Amino acid sequence: MEATWRWAPVTAIAPIAWGTTYYVTHEYLPATHPLYGAVFRALPAGLLLLLLTRRLPRGSWWWRSLVLGTLNMSVFFALIYLAAQLLPSSVASTVMATSPMVMMLLAWGLVSERPAVTHLAGAGVGVAGVALTVLTGAEAVNGWGVLASVAAMVLSSVGFILAKRWGKGAGVLPSTAWQLTAGGLVLLPIAVVAEGAPPAVDVPAIGAYAYVSVIATALAFAAWFTGLRHLPAGTVGLIGLLNPVTGVVVGTLVAAETLTPVQFGGLALTLAGILLGRPVTRRKAVPATGERAREPVPDHAAR
Repeated sequence: MEATWRWAPVTAIAPIAWGTTYYVTHEYLPATHPLYGAVFRALPAGLLLLLLTRRLPRGSWWWRSLVLGTLNMSVFFALIYLAAQLLPSSVASTVMATSPMVMMLLAWGLVSERPAVTHLAGAGVGVAGVALTVLTGAEAVNGWGVLASVAAMVLSSVGFILAKRWGKGAGVLPSTAWQLTAGGLVLLPIAVVAEGAPPAVDVPAIGAYAYVSVIATALAFAAWFTGLRHLPAGTVGLIGLLNPVTGVVVGTLVAAETLTPVQFGGLALTLAGILLGRPVTRRKAVPATGERAREPVPDHAAR
């Protein structure tokens, strides 16, 4: 178990980085070009990883990259960009915390990972925290922003589970590079038709695009897909609850957003959900003959 759970800190890089993108996008990037925002996030990150890996897709990975790039990157990034412009950072990131439950159900059906009771309980507590954070704020929440966040959460959950199912036979970095590049290329002509010329950007915006693309995309998705290779989808989904935690921390400390005491209670529930859903180990009793006990069995593997 310890050898498996050691991948959790690596996986946590992704939701922590993603939790910062809401503030960066809202404060430094143009609000009127969500499609270009998604292109500038996905395509440079994909090309950077392609340069590092120097590998192109083979066989079925050509069409898989297109499907996963559309779900996980192009449409997802455009919706997240829109949500970041319409919602406070804390609320936008917290809506995404409903993904553990969706990922668990999809993993059960698509990759035969039956969720453990602790995973379901952790997801339920986390979703309760989401409800408290989103629905009890002092200010009204933009409905279109919430809808964009929910749509992004559902599409990415499907894409993440498909990536886990199809991941064998391709390295993490190459497959991540293929998805990001495909997602950016799919969205580029749509952005040109829908939004016209690219937006004019200043130096802070260039820095923001660089941060979002390199740190919150190339590095973050490589860490996330590494987690999906080594951890159950339910565990990865629960680690994803660090996304709203980071969003709330950044929103309150940096952007001076105001949360009610009940919303802080929702944040506490979200953290409790992560801890509750952490896999535990079960050791079999040592036989009377002195035979060495078996290795710890992860709770998620119990049927």
